[in-house]
Amino acid sequence: MAQLENLVFCGTPQFAVPTLEKLAEAGFNVRLVLTQPDRPKGRGLGLVASPVKQTALRLGLPVYQPEKIKENAELRARLNEITPAAIIVVGYGRIIPGWMLQLPKHGNINLHASLLPKYRGAAPIQWAIANGEPVTGVTTMRIDEGLDTGDILLQKELAILDEDTSETLSPRLAAIGAELMIETLRGVAEGTISPQPQKNEQATLAPILKKEDGRIDFSRTAQEIYNRLRGFQPWPGAFTTFRGKTLNITAAKPAAEVVPQAHLQVKDNRLFVGCGKSTALELLEVQPEGKKRISARDFIHGYRPEAGEGVGE
Repeated sequence: MAQLENLVFCGTPQFAVPTLEKLAEAGFNVRLVLTQPDRPKGRGLGLVASPVKQTALRLGLPVYQPEKIKENAELRARLNEITPAAIIVVGYGRIIPGWMLQLPKHGNINLHASLLPKYRGAAPIQWAIANGEPVTGVTTMRIDEGLDTGDILLQKELAILDEDTSETLSPRLAAIGAELMIETLRGVAEGTISPQPQKNEQATLAPILKKEDGRIDFSRTAQEIYNRLRGFQPWPGAFTTFRGKTLNITAAKPAAEVVPQAHLQVKDNRLFVGCGKSTALELLEVQPEGKKRISARDFIHGYRPEAGEGVGE
């Protein structure tokens, strides 16, 4: 079986870990792992290595963590010495410069967590759920100078379950993505894959999330709000205001009640809020500002919301 020699792997988050593990398991010669520098984290702000660095060290692979790569002479020299057949990029978090794109014979091959050209950008998993998609998937593609615009190599679909959040969907996509990358590299080595240009007119964007994306707009339907709540886990979540303070909605589900829009209703120790188009959301768990998460029942008993009291005002 044909095999690509001398690979370089670029990745940072947990999503990239299964691909790196699969490359090692399948016997690919990963000569260098590029990942972002250790970052301060937690209360003590101690430096923490990325999931990819931790995995690379466990696998005994050499790691390099440049702060910048565009005009990095040391990196360029190391890659020229390795002469990689391909550079594998999974969630690296850096724009790959032109000189790196041109270096390997088989280019820079990226694993992207959507069915391109849909959901180009930094947050494809979150936006696919937030927009109520029933299906998403993974794509391997050759990176070019654009934003996720390169030629498609292979794709695989995955159903989005009704209860999926970005936290439950991401590991499943990472797992099938790792398998797809191995299949892609073998196909590239054997010359059995025909790269397909993306249909740019069908492209949609998945921009990086902002805190404001989590603010609930109660003119949306209950299902739309529920989808966004699921997609935007763990950040920015879903939040509104109650009595002038932030109220995070940490668990909810669409309900059949009829409640005025952006108003609360208590019924049999259950808490509902009115949404757009005469729909309603049952709030199951909330987190008042500066407090721990509590059940809707505890919120009702502790805060005693009055009939018709508003949120988001």
